Amino acid sequence: MDAFVTGGTGFVGRNLVEKLLAREGQVHVLVRPGSEARFERLKQRFPGRGERLLAVAGDLTQPDLGLSAADVKRLKGHIGHFFHVAAIYDLKTGAEQQHAANVDGTRHAVRAAAALGAKCFHHVSSIAVSGLYKGTFREDMFEEAENLVHPYFASKHEAEAIVRKECKIPWRIYRPGSVVGHSQTGEIDKIDGPYYSFKLLQKLRRMLPQWIPLLGIESGRFNIVPVDYVAAALDHIAHKDNFDGETFHLTNPDHYSSGEMLNIFAEAAHGPRFGVRLDLKAFAFMPSGMASMLGKLPPVKRLVGAVMDSVGMPSDATLFSSWDTRYDRRMTEKALKGSGIEVPRLPSYAGRVWDYWERNLDPELFIDKTLEGNVRGKVVVVTGGGSGIGLGIAQRVAGAGAKVVICGRTLDKLEAAKQSIVEAGGECHTYAVDLTDLNDCDKFIDQVIADHGRVDILVNNAGRSIRRAVEHSYDRFHDFERTMQLNYFSALRCTLRVLPGMSERKSGHIINISSMGVVGPPARFSAYVASKSALEGFSRCAETEYADRNVHFCNINMPLVRTEMIAPTKAYDYAPALTIEEAADMFVDALINKHSRVATGNGRLQLILNVFAPKIHVVLMNIIFRMFDESKFIKADKTDKAEKAKEKPEPTSEQVALVQLMKGVHY
Repeated sequence: MDAFVTGGTGFVGRNLVEKLLAREGQVHVLVRPGSEARFERLKQRFPGRGERLLAVAGDLTQPDLGLSAADVKRLKGHIGHFFHVAAIYDLKTGAEQQHAANVDGTRHAVRAAAALGAKCFHHVSSIAVSGLYKGTFREDMFEEAENLVHPYFASKHEAEAIVRKECKIPWRIYRPGSVVGHSQTGEIDKIDGPYYSFKLLQKLRRMLPQWIPLLGIESGRFNIVPVDYVAAALDHIAHKDNFDGETFHLTNPDHYSSGEMLNIFAEAAHGPRFGVRLDLKAFAFMPSGMASMLGKLPPVKRLVGAVMDSVGMPSDATLFSSWDTRYDRRMTEKALKGSGIEVPRLPSYAGRVWDYWERNLDPELFIDKTLEGNVRGKVVVVTGGGSGIGLGIAQRVAGAGAKVVICGRTLDKLEAAKQSIVEAGGECHTYAVDLTDLNDCDKFIDQVIADHGRVDILVNNAGRSIRRAVEHSYDRFHDFERTMQLNYFSALRCTLRVLPGMSERKSGHIINISSMGVVGPPARFSAYVASKSALEGFSRCAETEYADRNVHFCNINMPLVRTEMIAPTKAYDYAPALTIEEAADMFVDALINKHSRVATGNGRLQLILNVFAPKIHVVLMNIIFRMFDESKFIKADKTDKAEKAKEKPEPTSEQVALVQLMKGVHY
């Protein structure tokens, strides 16, 4: 006899169809209007067998599945097994849609199966019917379910009740665990269940080396099964005699805690593992009512939502933290005895699951990560864009279709920069501005807005650097004033001028070209680092205020870059430094990915060291400072710069070795 399948073009459905086509008879698949192309792709998966795969027009949301009288007449008496697989498996879907598909759809399927005279109705339910049951949920349990706190849980429980109470033909119920990709190929359709944690693991892998042990949390339990096991078990049990009216847990005998699951996939991703895990049960002393009340507070909900969103998780995924149910599977084991169908261990195929997700389903794959897609048609203002890093940035964004505005004091330099951009096919506008004059800053931004309508992206790049030890700056207070004036006050003035428009449009990006010295404060740069630190401090505060207005701030802790600004310092001739193109790459990364901070690996290491071992960091910095002692070359009288340059000897081998080791550090 033939088989009838709802949801046959879906994930579990098409794997089941493959098993059914290995048997005799035709397989009829319910196909709703608009899904004909999906059905044709399904047929193409089975060359040589596709002719036995037949589409039946219908709709899950319609009474009797919307089957035509002609199809009912044609199929009646020929359907041996009716498989109801179609359902919504998505935590993000609302309660109304869940009910329409899972509850009403099941009722329609039950009545359609009876109308077709099917011999047995096979309902694919879910372990979610147990709710957040405390303890072991047996296959013969149903009414004992508790805490059906999510629409998905409730809809699947109600759907199963319909089968039990309203189905007039023999029935069997199957409750799969959390279904993941194929154990051999990793193939899956969408992100769900354990996949919600993958983005977090990927970010940790990008940030930290694999050998660093992390502090994690231990919460609920996950029952994970690959889709090929579910399809094989379902097909086998469906065709065995004497199991009508039974329920089967298509689950894994191994119930993985959240920490165990994360570590398995972390290893598959070649990322750091959670060496120490804090069990949330330690906080069980808190009354459940109080915890629930706190969780419903708007500020708490928003904070949790922001955290979950940053790692690609729906807020409802927090339910899994209290899902601690175990699932008995004795009836399933009885039905599968002698079949050779077993659940593979998760570590044996986790790598395939991860690889398929990263290659095909990673949300970043569907986000425009091109520079062109992020800047085309936008007005980008780059201060100090006539040379160095600023010019490199201006050339890069102009080449991607942005309307670039550059400013500086020297008009000749600006015109030369503009010509290089225009000759490359970009659009560039120049403004001669003395950024040390705060009134000029205001006039400049006002004029740009008047000329171009808005500022979409502001790059605070203009700056000056002074390399001088504090002990040689006692009578040079003007060094600190001049540095602060340009590096902080002028950038702040421009920022405050563009923020009202960005806030009103709910769109904008402020990127500060800061310094690696901010995260690892070096000797001899007290004036420079103080000014950059002030700008970073302002930006971090502003970022917290504008986070809900789609206005982004980023500080790029730039290491040493080979520009005109560092040329006078002879020691830098031997120091490793980024090219202007590499510096522009850091900017592009910040722009596209909306980072709050961009730093090199060396910079992040110094930041960590400064936080966790500040005294050691200070001692190391002092050793380096004394290694490059310049006191004997500092004269009280005003010596001609050319003569002073002649006095400076070549660096020692120890100094060269050190700057090579401390790549990009300002020494």
